[in-house]
Parts: sequence; structure tokens; C-alpha cells
Amino acid sequence: MIRIALLSDTHNHLDPKIFKYLNEVDQIWHAGDIGTVSICDELKKIKPLTAVYGNIDGQDIRKEYPKIQRFMCEGVDVLITHIGGYPGRYIPEVEALIKNNPPKLFICGHSHILKVIYDKKYHLLHINPGAAGIYGFHKIKTLTRFTIDGAVIKDLEVIEMGPK
Repeated sequence: MIRIALLSDTHNHLDPKIFKYLNEVDQIWHAGDIGTVSICDELKKIKPLTAVYGNIDGQDIRKEYPKIQRFMCEGVDVLITHIGGYPGRYIPEVEALIKNNPPKLFICGHSHILKVIYDKKYHLLHINPGAAGIYGFHKIKTLTRFTIDGAVIKDLEVIEMGPK
């Protein structure tokens, strides 16, 4: 059983409130628009970090983190990228990946809009954790936490950290 904190779109800002939520997990996943490597360094001090780069991330982050991560966590096939769309409106690159080999969990960021949607067509759970940073049009900083227990995704929490 693995407890995950999922965040995105920090844009080089880690709200001090975030740390109490990160200390209670086993891993941190970041769905891009990190900002700088120093954000990654701070997160890695807390828990192991899995991340992808986003459209605002520079070469320093792109050298360390890929555009797409595909991996198994417990018994769950996970696909993470920054710009991906959502069920019924995936970007073509993501649609091709999902259509040919659907993951059980698809994660993206970019929109700054928190969404949790079950995709009935591809039988996968889509999560966009919203934005944890202070830049962008969102009004509330958010992240999600959940547990992967074998092949089951459970105990999903939406965490609001207040206004940006």
C-alpha cells in the first residue's frame, strides 16, 4: 500500500502549508510546471519524487524529468504528463497512448482546474490536481492525495490550501 501526494503547477512556489500534507505520504508525484530544480530538491527532501516537465519548465528540469512518465505503482499502470486533456478531449498524443494501451490512472496538470473523472470509454481514472502555486487564473491552491493498494486506487482526498 502506497500513499501518494499529487500536485501540479507550482510555478516555483511551495506554500508552507503544503508540507504537513506531504509528510503524511510515501511518495510525491508532480504533474509539471514545477518552476525550478530547487522546488524538486525541496520535495525530494521530504519523500521520493516522480515528476514530469511542463511547458514553463526550463532545460534544468527537462534534463532530469521526462515529458511523460509511464510506470507501475503496486498493481496500477500510471501515465503522467503535463498537458493531456481529459476524458472525451485528450490531446492527440495522449489519445494515441491511451487508445493503444490504456493505463488505469491518467494524470495531467496544465489547466489549473482540479478534476477527477472516470473515463468509461477507456476504463481509467483521470486526475488533474489543479494548481498548488500562486501563478495562474485559479483562485484556490489545491493538491490531491490518494492510496494505491494493490490494484485499487482509494481514499482520494482533495486538499484546498487557501487562496493563491
